[in-house]
Amino acid sequence: MRVLLDTHLYLWAVTGHRALKPAARRLIEEADQAYVSAASIWEVSIKSRLGKIDADVDELCAAIGQSGFIELPVTAAHAAQVARLPFHHADPFDRILIAQALVEPLRLLTADSSLARYSDLVIEV
Repeated sequence: MRVLLDTHLYLWAVTGHRALKPAARRLIEEADQAYVSAASIWEVSIKSRLGKIDADVDELCAAIGQSGFIELPVTAAHAAQVARLPFHHADPFDRILIAQALVEPLRLLTADSSLARYSDLVIEV
């Protein structure tokens, strides 16, 4: 199985945060490939600058490869898919992650139950 981590799961995975449930950690470890979207780094960059989150984006970028994850760029096809999504959720970062999961396809691992309405590719953990 190929998985895409949402932003929270990526942060929790690389920081060893207790919010990452054992079932989620197992899915990540057992995945054939685990991806982190460039959109997640973009989200953290913005929220860090606004003081909503305390994170070093350079360390997060470096941690992608160091942790065995694969960076997933945002492509034109991903951006175009956003226009075809129903408007279940207003967060633009979540919407691009859903679009990436649909286009690639990847299983999106998330703690956000509202994202499951988009596709059976979403796994709430």
